[in-house]
Amino acid sequence: LATTCKDKKLRIIDPRTGFVISEGICHAGTRSSKVAYLGGSGRVVTTGFSRHSDRQVSVWNDDNLAVPLHEETIDSSSGVIFPYYDSDTNILYLAGKGDGNIRYYEMVDQAPYIHFLSQFISGSPQRGLGFMPKRGCDVSQCEIFRFFKLHATRGMCEPVSMIVPRKSDQFQEDLYPDTAAPVPALTAGDWQNGINRPPVYMSMKTGVTVCTHKPKAFKGNELSRSATADNNYRMKFAFLSTQTVPDYRPLDLLPESEKSQKTSNNQSTKFQQIQQMFGNYTNQGDIINEDIMTLKISDHNGYEEIPKTEYQLQRAYLRQGEELKLLRKQLASRDRQIKDLEQLVAKLQAHRKHK
Repeated sequence: LATTCKDKKLRIIDPRTGFVISEGICHAGTRSSKVAYLGGSGRVVTTGFSRHSDRQVSVWNDDNLAVPLHEETIDSSSGVIFPYYDSDTNILYLAGKGDGNIRYYEMVDQAPYIHFLSQFISGSPQRGLGFMPKRGCDVSQCEIFRFFKLHATRGMCEPVSMIVPRKSDQFQEDLYPDTAAPVPALTAGDWQNGINRPPVYMSMKTGVTVCTHKPKAFKGNELSRSATADNNYRMKFAFLSTQTVPDYRPLDLLPESEKSQKTSNNQSTKFQQIQQMFGNYTNQGDIINEDIMTLKISDHNGYEEIPKTEYQLQRAYLRQGEELKLLRKQLASRDRQIKDLEQLVAKLQAHRKHK
């Protein structure tokens, strides 16, 4: 753990014991200084002010804070500089409070350890900056870092993207190595026991995901309710999806053989056929009525799955869309049948007139 203090000292502290491993004077100026670790390189970077109020950036070895590895003067402005380090691309971003620009440097393992690359220039001063985790960057646009700039004069937060121009729209593996995933590598107890582990990494390639949530545990009554709701929904959907072909001919004009056939077919109604499909069919009328009442009570008590998340809401929306498509097809089929019957009636009427 690296810290800076008002006494102008930079300290490296063991966070488990609170013991100060090393310390030294980082910047001679009296104004505030900031520090950031440079990944796992064993070096830290500090920003502060010199004795003459010049803004400085320094690179240190965390084992020896007596003398900096490299020190560089930036300018003579008065705003405090905040360092932001991207360990995936080894780029250090320096943004001053009240400045309109963001400088960025490449950090290397050889002296002078820091090389100026370029700067983002804006006419609006910034009060502060936040940044998006690397897994939230847009890989299709070659976005390697995204700041959220809080304007000093206007109440506005503006996203500022750092983009590497590339002509290809393919995934750029050199720009996006595996980055830290939102999954802890250690528990609090393991860390207190002195165990050290590297972070859990994830790929930035599109479509690769890391599970970050614990599985949801259901109680016994919740499982039974969920199963009942799913079964009721399947029964309803099967009932609606079964196509009914109506016969518009009057019963007195039908032959006796067809009358008896229709009577025997009606012994098994549409709802009873659905009950047979799901294994709950019985031929007793009172039990069938009881099943219907149970289905209605289940709906009334809210056993149907209520969408609570965006994924569940999307699934419910898709199911409703499928039902609407099915109903439209049935309505179109009924309309065609009605038109055919109307044409048949018109032909019969015309035939009678000719006679």
